[in-house]
Amino acid sequence: MLIICFLLTVTLISLYIVLKLFEPKIKVKKRIDVFVNIEKGNIRDVEEEEGNSAIKNIIQELRTSVNDYLGKKISSKKETTLEKKLLQAGNPMGMTVLDFQALKLAFIIILPLVFALYGKALRIGFAGVLLLSFVGLLLAFVLPGFYLNLKIKQRYKQALKELPDFLDLLTVCLEAGLGFDGALNKVISKRSGILSTEFHICIEEMRLGKTRKEGLTGIRERLGFDEMKSLINSILQAEKLGISIVQILRIKSREEREKRKQRAEEEAMKAPIKILFPLVIFIFPSIFTVLLGPAIIQFMNTLGQ
Repeated sequence: MLIICFLLTVTLISLYIVLKLFEPKIKVKKRIDVFVNIEKGNIRDVEEEEGNSAIKNIIQELRTSVNDYLGKKISSKKETTLEKKLLQAGNPMGMTVLDFQALKLAFIIILPLVFALYGKALRIGFAGVLLLSFVGLLLAFVLPGFYLNLKIKQRYKQALKELPDFLDLLTVCLEAGLGFDGALNKVISKRSGILSTEFHICIEEMRLGKTRKEGLTGIRERLGFDEMKSLINSILQAEKLGISIVQILRIKSREEREKRKQRAEEEAMKAPIKILFPLVIFIFPSIFTVLLGPAIIQFMNTLGQ
C-alpha cells in the first residue's frame, strides 16, 4: 500500500510537469494542423477535431471557474507580490498567479491525504496518522514558496554569469557605431539566455509605446540582484545627464569580469571545506573498515582462543 501511494504521487507530479512543459508545443502544432487542413479543404477533419476537444473545453471551463474563485480570494497586494515573484522566477511552467494558487490549493488537499495514507499503511495509530497529515499540510504551505525562491536564485545566478559577456558584446556594438537599441537588437540576435530574453522583452515594450526608462526599470524589477540594479541605474543616469553610455558599459564590463574572477576564486577556496563533510561521513568510515576490519577480526579470534 505504501509503495502504491508513493508511485501514484510521483506519477501525478511527473504527469503535471510533462504536460506543462509540452503544452505550448502541442498548442502550436494543433494550430498549424488546423490551418493546414483548412488550406487543403479538409474542413471535416477540423470539425471532427473540434468535436473531440469537447472534454478539453469542459476542463478549461472548470479551470476558469476555479481561477475565478481563487481570484476573489487573493488580495490585490498579495497578488502583486506573487506576480512579481513569478516574473523574477521567469514564470516557471508558464504559471500565472491563479495557476500558482490553484497548484498550492491542490498541494494543500493532496499532500495531507497522501501522508495520512502512508501513516495508515505503516499502521502507526491515529495519533501518528494525524501527525503525518499535519506534516503534509506544512509541506503543502512551504514547498511552493520554496520552489519559487529556488527558481529565482537559479535565474539570478545564471543571469549574473551571463552579464560580463553580454556587456562586452554590447560595448563592442556601441563602439562600432550602432545606437543603444540597435546594439541591443544585434546582441540579442547573437546570444541566447536570460539577459537576452529580458532585454528582448524591454525592446518589445518600447515598440509598444513604453519609454526606455520604463522598459529598463522592468528589467530591474524582474532581475533584482545588485549588479543588474547598478547597471540599469547607471544607464538611466547616463541617459538623463547626457553621458556616453559606451564609457559606462566599458567600465561596468571590466568590473563584472573582475567580480566573476573573484567569485570563481572564492568558490575554489570553499571547495576543501565542502569536501571535508563527505570525506568524514562517507569515505573515512569505508577506509577504516577496509584497513582495520581484518585486524579487528584477527584480534577477536585471538581473544576467543
